[in-house]
Amino acid sequence: MPPPPAARPPPRPRKLAKVPFVELADGRLQGVVSSGSDIGRVYVSSVTARTYAFSCSTNNNRPCGGARGMFCKHIQALVGEAVLQYGAERVARYLAVDPPDGEPDAQSLTAAMTATRPVKGDSAAAAQVFSRFLRHLAYLELVPVTFPLPEMQWFPPTRAVA
Repeated sequence: MPPPPAARPPPRPRKLAKVPFVELADGRLQGVVSSGSDIGRVYVSSVTARTYAFSCSTNNNRPCGGARGMFCKHIQALVGEAVLQYGAERVARYLAVDPPDGEPDAQSLTAAMTATRPVKGDSAAAAQVFSRFLRHLAYLELVPVTFPLPEMQWFPPTRAVA
């Protein structure tokens, strides 16, 4: 049996201060983007696969002023950081974007999605995304230990006795 594939490192380092949380989950590219003007405000942004319906709102559910009929700067930053974390090909595959010929990048993916004139989507998932972000932050506050954390044990032990 061949060895399991090794985890791939991100294509390039991300700017965690600008986009601290990005994920491809629940049929969306979604994440948390820091406000450029207020250190206490973040935006929860998402783009739905295939339709590219988008939503962007603050952490206290106020709508983003820039997401009126087109992708705001928060969504553009989210796409850019997703490309850094996952690679352009993986993001394009997940969102079902058909980028123009050549090597895809964040700008070409964003251009291909906005060319379809996506509609503003529902921001109902924003609370779940923000909650996952807060859970990730909690792990940063833990003291480093060498024993396993029960909530991080996703897979059963391989040497379990039946």
